Amino acid sequence: MFGIDSAELLVVALVALVVIGPKDLPNLMRTVGHWVGRARGMARHFRSGIDTMIREAELEEMEKKWREENERIMREHPMIPDAATESSNPSPDEISAEDPTPPASGQPSSRPAGELP
Repeated sequence: MFGIDSAELLVVALVALVVIGPKDLPNLMRTVGHWVGRARGMARHFRSGIDTMIREAELEEMEKKWREENERIMREHPMIPDAATESSNPSPDEISAEDPTPPASGQPSSRPAGELP
């Protein structure tokens, strides 16, 4: 972590035990642990904020590329309504008015039972 070997860490722990004393050492370690935890939490929060900003910048860049590509495609292939296909396709109302064929046998008729064609 900081380049501290296990032997060096043992020496620091022994010095802390002698200087602080065995009675106050647990409270000190608890306090140090609390502050280390808070520092890690702040570092995690900072890192997540940076990651979010990077992700948003990448998203904006991708949206810009997509928009440019979409505009290029729309310029190359403009949508032109085809008048010939619109007039040749009758509406559903025109189909029902023009349909003189009776339903095939076995299929129910849309006319009342007593009415003849």
